[in-house]
Amino acid sequence: MALIQNQTSGGAKAAQATPPAAGISKSMVTLFAATAGLSAANTYYAQPLLTSIAQTFHVGSGAASWVVTAGPIGYALGLAFLVPLGDMVNRRKLVVSMLGVVALFQLLAAAAPSLGVLIVAEIVAAIVSTVSPLMVSFAANLAAPEQRGRVTGSVMSGVLLGVLLARTAGGVIAEFGGWRLVYVVDAVVVAALAIALLRLLPSTQAAGEKLGYGKLLGSAVSLLREEKVLRLRTAYGFFSQAGFQVLWTSLAFLLAKSPYHYNEGVIGLFGFAGLVGAIAARLVGRLADRGKESVATGLLLTSVLVSWGLMVLHGGGWLIAVLAGIVVLDFGVQGMQVMNLSIIYRLRPEARSRLTTAYMTLYLVGGIAGSAGSGAAYAAYGWTGVSVIGAVFAGLALLLWVAAEAASKQRRIAYNPPQQLTS
Repeated sequence: MALIQNQTSGGAKAAQATPPAAGISKSMVTLFAATAGLSAANTYYAQPLLTSIAQTFHVGSGAASWVVTAGPIGYALGLAFLVPLGDMVNRRKLVVSMLGVVALFQLLAAAAPSLGVLIVAEIVAAIVSTVSPLMVSFAANLAAPEQRGRVTGSVMSGVLLGVLLARTAGGVIAEFGGWRLVYVVDAVVVAALAIALLRLLPSTQAAGEKLGYGKLLGSAVSLLREEKVLRLRTAYGFFSQAGFQVLWTSLAFLLAKSPYHYNEGVIGLFGFAGLVGAIAARLVGRLADRGKESVATGLLLTSVLVSWGLMVLHGGGWLIAVLAGIVVLDFGVQGMQVMNLSIIYRLRPEARSRLTTAYMTLYLVGGIAGSAGSGAAYAAYGWTGVSVIGAVFAGLALLLWVAAEAASKQRRIAYNPPQQLTS
């Protein structure tokens, strides 16, 4: 199968900072999207399972929610310390090795004798589940410049589908075999994927192979200091992911209690309401290729704020408002993710894994803040508290965009002052 046109395989000849002119083939984009999606799914299976996990270990909703919080914590650590290796080592070997570790720790999660062991297993599994952002930056490296936004959007669509299907699959499997079976099935699937990728992925050595590991990590921090666009897009990502985790950390508790009393299978199905996010990812990637990112960013951030206005209406007993809010929220958050990555990948082609690290680490820190805040807000104030926290994150992101646009306008005026009319 022709995975990438005009690409040599293996060895030093494959070490290129830029992709072949012909770009990346559709079959390879599909493989990358599937791998990224299955990797991202690892940190989301627990979301519809929290009620059952709480019952198994005889803990409250606040303690059980740390199983979900473990995902962003581990993911942030993986982004900080593993993803930069994508600019330094053979990416195929790195991806396959990380997936093997995921499978082992998902088996440990399935056998966890206590909530503490489960949380630790999920932190480690999340650390090595950062295969997902590695695949996004890997694909961006292989893509031709004119197709990079579309390729990024396609691979991100795989990520989003993986996240959505994880919730649904987790709920359905738990309904038939209990929450522990979810982790067993995931371990088997991930192990099979690792074996397949060992044969199918191109063997490419990264351009940053001569850098030491310490310097490689330090350069990711330097990128944040040096690139203003990266800082801005990282801030958008922080607030977007915070709001995303606010919703999905507490939604299972809302749907499991009176008047709904939904089981894990039904709760998992609510993930399908976010399918529009996967569609948005592809469309937004095309907008990025066409240079429409400024207006698109404003619309996406506004949609996130509107989504929380819809979801707070649940206080009046309107479940349809929650469903509508999920659709709008996923559209805005996932669209922003594709837009942000498409823009930052233009900055330094030779450092895309480190750009991913810089961006995604703070993105996941936002997820940690959102997840922790959501658990505390739900325990204290119920769904109204959750909606307020989500709206605050969305409002801050929108205010940041307004300020950035105003500053950009002022710079344009300074560089191009209006000509004085003379009579």
